[in-house]
Amino acid sequence: MKSTKPHPRIDAFDELTHLDQAEAGDFHMPAEWATLARVWVTRPHNDETWPNCLPEAQQQWDLWIEAMRPFVEVADTRQLGIDTNDSWIRDYGPIFVKANDADGTSAAGTKALHDFHFNGWGGKYETRDLDDTAPQHIARQLNLPLWLHDMTLEGGSIEVNGQGTVMTTEQCLLNPNRNPHLSREQIIAELHQALGTRHVIWLPGGIIGDDTDGHIDDIARFVNPTTVLAIRAEHGHPDFEVLDRNRQALTAARDQDGRQLEIIDLPVPEPILYNFPADRFGPGGVNPVPASYANFLIANKAVFVPVFAQKTDQRALDIIAAAMPKHTVVPIRAEFLVVGLGALHCLSQQEPA
Repeated sequence: MKSTKPHPRIDAFDELTHLDQAEAGDFHMPAEWATLARVWVTRPHNDETWPNCLPEAQQQWDLWIEAMRPFVEVADTRQLGIDTNDSWIRDYGPIFVKANDADGTSAAGTKALHDFHFNGWGGKYETRDLDDTAPQHIARQLNLPLWLHDMTLEGGSIEVNGQGTVMTTEQCLLNPNRNPHLSREQIIAELHQALGTRHVIWLPGGIIGDDTDGHIDDIARFVNPTTVLAIRAEHGHPDFEVLDRNRQALTAARDQDGRQLEIIDLPVPEPILYNFPADRFGPGGVNPVPASYANFLIANKAVFVPVFAQKTDQRALDIIAAAMPKHTVVPIRAEFLVVGLGALHCLSQQEPA
């Protein structure tokens, strides 16, 4: 299917191994808690993304990377010579999939990756062709086959349980600034073919301050095939209404086998405001940032949780620890990272073992 803009290609594009769409049915995207080979990252480097706080954001990022290394290998694109416009590799980076075993899942087998078109979150920012071609460079580094898609899709907009369900938001995937030429049914078909899923859970939308048009990784996350951690605000909070609608949708939702989900509420911090430059996307001036405890990263035996020097931090950590008792919960200060309008999950992309 054709996008409104073709996907850019690297000079060595013809040297890559390209798979056709029919082969996608033999692969699936594992859940994040599956064993990982490595986590891909890009160190913060764009001072327009972190206005007046890039050094502080880099320091928080460095501490997070140091905390991750005992649990998982970390690969930084910039250290490997891959140039990028920005650091949100969750959204522009590769989506890794594994070959299916006979039971339709996979414990071991061939890996491949999907390279979807990235248009800067609906064209909100300048052209980002370096970001858009990063998965091709990674495929070349790893000598992995890939599918190239003209469809626009960001990794932060999807969440899988590894058994056939993908969770996303209507605000993002059905937004006309992504794929205006595709119907809802066509988008669902593309998701299922690429991710190896067969069931979609749709939530209405995302939180204030999120420039991605409602990415799922700021609002609701699977921690096992039938359990979802979802942020929920109290009456009077600016995000109360949309999160209440999300909660209703989750309560009514079922997984791919018709099982009811267990929904565990995560708190939200008090609104965190930052004084952005006047030329920043949007109105500039004092605006909220999308601080969310749901933007955690699961990496092998650990779960890395952004915290914001808020009174709700410890409560969120305790809830995540109880929901994932076999994992070590590691808090990572992120009040400067989130000025870039994302946190740990947005700044990482997992590669399965």
